[in-house]
Amino acid sequence: MNKTTEYIDALLLSEREKAALPKTDIRAVHQALDAEHRTYSREDDSPQGSVKARLEHAWPDSLAQGQLIKDDEGRDQLQAMPKATRSSMFPDPWRTNPVGRFWDRLRGRDVTPRYVSRLTKEEQASEQKWRTVGTIRRYILLILTLAQTVVATWYMKTILPYQGWALINPMDMVGQDIWVSFMQLLPYVLQTGILILFAVLFCWVSAGFWTALMGFLQLLIGRDKYSISASTVGDEPLNPQHRTALIMPICNEDVSRVFAGLRATWESVKATGNAAHFDVYILSDSYNPDICVAEQKAWMELIAEVQGEGQIFYRRRRRRMKRKSGNIDDFCRRWGNQYSYMVVLDADSVMSGECLSGLVRLMEANPNAGIIQSSPKASGMDTLYARCQQFATRVYGPLFTAGLHFWQLGESHYWGHNAIIRVKPFIEHCALAPLPGEGSFAGSILSHDFVEAALMRRAGWGVWIAYDLPGSYEELPPNLLDELKRDRRWCHGNLMNFRLFLVKGMHPVHRAVFLTGVMSYLSAPLWFMFLALSTALQVVHALTEPQYFLQPRQLFPVWPQWRPELAIALFASTMVLLFLPKLLSIMLIWCKGTKEYGGFWRVTLSLLLEVLFSVLLAPVRMLFHTVFVVSAFLGWEVVWNSPQRDDDSTPWGEAFMRHGSQLLLGLVWAVGMAWLDLRFLFWLAPIVFSLILSPFVSVISSRSTVGLRTKRWKLFLIPEEYSPPQVLVDTDKYLEMNRRRILDDGFMHAVFNPSLNALATAMATARHRASKVLEIARDRHVEQALNDTPEKLNRDRRLVLLSDPVTMARLHYRVWNAPERYSSWVNHYQSLVLNPQALQGRTSSAG
Repeated sequence: MNKTTEYIDALLLSEREKAALPKTDIRAVHQALDAEHRTYSREDDSPQGSVKARLEHAWPDSLAQGQLIKDDEGRDQLQAMPKATRSSMFPDPWRTNPVGRFWDRLRGRDVTPRYVSRLTKEEQASEQKWRTVGTIRRYILLILTLAQTVVATWYMKTILPYQGWALINPMDMVGQDIWVSFMQLLPYVLQTGILILFAVLFCWVSAGFWTALMGFLQLLIGRDKYSISASTVGDEPLNPQHRTALIMPICNEDVSRVFAGLRATWESVKATGNAAHFDVYILSDSYNPDICVAEQKAWMELIAEVQGEGQIFYRRRRRRMKRKSGNIDDFCRRWGNQYSYMVVLDADSVMSGECLSGLVRLMEANPNAGIIQSSPKASGMDTLYARCQQFATRVYGPLFTAGLHFWQLGESHYWGHNAIIRVKPFIEHCALAPLPGEGSFAGSILSHDFVEAALMRRAGWGVWIAYDLPGSYEELPPNLLDELKRDRRWCHGNLMNFRLFLVKGMHPVHRAVFLTGVMSYLSAPLWFMFLALSTALQVVHALTEPQYFLQPRQLFPVWPQWRPELAIALFASTMVLLFLPKLLSIMLIWCKGTKEYGGFWRVTLSLLLEVLFSVLLAPVRMLFHTVFVVSAFLGWEVVWNSPQRDDDSTPWGEAFMRHGSQLLLGLVWAVGMAWLDLRFLFWLAPIVFSLILSPFVSVISSRSTVGLRTKRWKLFLIPEEYSPPQVLVDTDKYLEMNRRRILDDGFMHAVFNPSLNALATAMATARHRASKVLEIARDRHVEQALNDTPEKLNRDRRLVLLSDPVTMARLHYRVWNAPERYSSWVNHYQSLVLNPQALQGRTSSAG
């Protein structure tokens, strides 16, 4: 079999069509496939003429009428996006310095920003009631939290052993030995630090307690007059004039999972009969060439399998500006004004058609709502760690989400996905300028969601949580280390956002949101400092002689005191604040039915195991988050080069590398306290032994085998596992199907496989007009690539080739026309493990 015959055999044609092709040379094959019979001055440009035929034979059901167009040079181009109708979307620069703003005001330069909007009197009247109620509620929350903190701090002050601070007079220390003065002051300095840290941490815990308590009461009663979900009946027809875009920004994601979730979501939308009101946009920022090709192939298959021609679009950006937020902004500028609303999806998001239709109805019923956030339920993971976290978020999450709604109402959170956004005000008010200055807290905003919600509210639009709207799902990280990678990004982003705390016009609630975002991570180093100061105080108490007389001519000594009854009472109160929300959550399940959680005894046992698990993980997270915060402030980069793991389990070597310092700290801490004071080790035991066990917990909890065993035992069971909704059943089915036909080594297939080369050529975005300089650059790129082995061709060079239709056509022709000359490429391609289902085309593997 010669090379021409081999090439014809690789084409997805019928035997009759293959027999009709010329066997003389490959150029003649391409000319025969070209219905327009174009001729090219260069022999290796001939594959450009057969692009349309190769595409139509490979994916006959994926191409809409008129989707294959001609670019300015007459080359075939696959139009993967609708025609753009551009909007202007530009950010206001941040003025984060209140002193500078005050100086501008004095000089008469305080210009009213363009984001300030004015509501009509009717709109103000309709919202005044819930705004007043929300303000009253938040004052109550502030009073409850501060009162509880004051009482607890007073108790803590009485518990601390050294009570003679008021007797210390700095003037009496003049002329006194410096070491004596230092040792005299040291216990009181340590106690003051402990007391301040305790007050801050207790206030943080108290706010969470009251949030969960009000969420419990809200869910127990079952009636909420201010719930945004109550504004619709739920079966109103959607307004055909208000169309919605489902946008999914992705970047080097698991292609099989992305398109399985998208297919299940779209089919659920079609089942509601509302598909005509929605379009889907896959917005790729992927820069792995293999993944880029796999995404293009998966998009073509998805269109054919759901008949999504003209409604499901795909775009890969060549210039990846501002990450996810920049990707969304780019969509808004080009296509945003074609839609009234957009729903932002993450790569692991799955939403039912009823949920999406419900969000649109809520938008139409509440014309002053700018963002409505659904409450996504975690599901779909099998490792012990993920199943335990799924259970925790499913059991405790509803309380905290309902509690957030109770305190915030229409001035709430936006979590960046599974939410519907009103496009016009988003374009007008939510463009994000980079933070001014230099350093790690300047530049593009990382955690865009909180900032976009704050800007939307600043412009007068409501931000709501539809906490009682079902049908919204997401996935959690499979293991602790993957979660910590995500936390590192979130930590840096939240610390950056705090620079916006004093920006003009921000609503007080969203200033509080910035503060809580910072405290989510800053609480870790504060807790670590609290433990370190407590340990230091114990060392001072055990190794130094107390200073009984703090003043000259003092008649009576000041004895260090220990009041165990108050210590136990304070400890018990703190434990109540920490663990009562968990108890309230399980009580709510007991009241409403435990069947979907495995029954009364299993859900109770699962709760106890989850509490133990959270106790083991809390100190580990504390140390990691402390490192993240310190690194962010010092401008250090924390590098996580974790290997790829198909089963998402953590190898022992990586676990000891990541947790080794924690294990060592735990051992030193435990041994030191045991030698110093065994009673204090009792109080530190949950901390130090969790650190010692951290690598073992990290590895064991990352195993899918352990997680699946608990699933068989009906431990950590959630309703989505007991009786999975159809959209999740479909996601699992399509994920399995996609995994069977997964395309690995996509770039090599785009060079060699005729169908995938046609797809890559038709979707290439660098469509420049002909020029001599450009031809020289193209020849250089192709020659350099073919003269090297494929292994030496780095990612950036592959992306350059993949982005140009001419270079992809020339590569394809040369490796097929002269295989003996480019044997390193041919041998490498032949050495790949080829998946026949990934290359069969014609969507024949569709279920």
